[in-house]
Amino acid sequence: MDKFVIRGGNPLLGTIRVSGAKNAALPAMAAALLTDEPVILENVPDVRDIETTRKLLVAMGAEVELGYGRAHHRTTINCKNLSTNPEASYELVKTMRASTLVLGPLVARTGCARVSLPGGCAIGARPIDLHIKGLERLGATITQEHGYIEARADRLRGNHIVFEKITVTGTEDLMMAAALAQGETMMENCAREPEVSDLAALLNKMGAKIEGAGTGTIRILGVEKLHGARHRIIPDRIEAGTFIIAGALTGGDLMVSNCDPKHLGALLQKLQEVGITIHESSDAVRVSAGSSIKAIDMSTEEYPGFPTDMQAQYMTLATQADGTSVITENIFENRFMHAQELVRMGANIKIEGRRAVVRGKTPLSSAAVLASDLRASASLVLAALVADGETIIDRVYHIDRGYERIEEKLRGVGAQMKRIGEMLSRRSSAVPAVTN
Repeated sequence: MDKFVIRGGNPLLGTIRVSGAKNAALPAMAAALLTDEPVILENVPDVRDIETTRKLLVAMGAEVELGYGRAHHRTTINCKNLSTNPEASYELVKTMRASTLVLGPLVARTGCARVSLPGGCAIGARPIDLHIKGLERLGATITQEHGYIEARADRLRGNHIVFEKITVTGTEDLMMAAALAQGETMMENCAREPEVSDLAALLNKMGAKIEGAGTGTIRILGVEKLHGARHRIIPDRIEAGTFIIAGALTGGDLMVSNCDPKHLGALLQKLQEVGITIHESSDAVRVSAGSSIKAIDMSTEEYPGFPTDMQAQYMTLATQADGTSVITENIFENRFMHAQELVRMGANIKIEGRRAVVRGKTPLSSAAVLASDLRASASLVLAALVADGETIIDRVYHIDRGYERIEEKLRGVGAQMKRIGEMLSRRSSAVPAVTN
């Protein structure tokens, strides 16, 4: 199992490039199930979750070509010859809960779908019940047995859907399903994340008729058939935010390029409040630390509020702030597991239910720490960059799920960081098409 070895103390200087958004690429790959023509996606990140989705699509009869290096992170998906009874197995769904995004597209395109119920999640419950209720509103018959959801419909029918709570994957799944439903679907209390808007942009290129994506109300007029398209995935706002905090923490002068500052509004505002200097351009953010970092409270909220996926990284920043910060996690009920690992490195953090009280500024020192989930991994990398001595982070497969070659990117701007253990295989050239 791979580990990171990081020696702290180096300011990050130069330019670091952001990859495509994993959380936009995954639903885009699922959207290819809606057509029998090729869908070409560009700016797809080379991360584990993309490979998991490739395996999932191939298992259902799709042809998937992943191209990296010379192919500029391009993925071509052809779902012309899907299996007659497509299934998303537990072995794949358990490793990546976003696998459930195939449910809506499959039942809309083929009339049936069998998808494993997702297993436990380290950061908290992510129930699929909102997906199921929405599909039932669209006319699907849903049964559950032996740990699987089976959905069937001769053809879905448009309807009025009001989400009981905001759900990103639920919004995406039902938007894809409604694209091929008969009649009009109106969805309310929808997620407003940029990744939802990016999916809608792809679907409209494929011939869908979707209005309102990025707002709380989305209107979809179903069509008979969708066609292939070419689409460029948006930059990863969470990777960008992670690198921006890394530059600020290390006292560096870092340009984070190939990002969209408009997607980072709540984060950049909070960082400016704590005293970090931010300069924005159309596709980059330059960050440099001031003389000190002030302690400022933060609460996670649905977009456009402060993202839960940046909470762990902000906690690391708070350990180096002057004063006490109170961090409130409103999205997931178990997303403070990184706190104890930060304490092992010298942080002063007390957990009180959904609140973490962080008292700074505390010097951090090297330790052996354990990553528990994707964003927790990122927070430990940030802590190691400013810790005294050499920190070893175990179970870094978590960070490989969503950060492309993070050790190479950070080394390029001055970090002392290396990967040890059984080196993960990396695609340096295009991978041949794989068929079921």
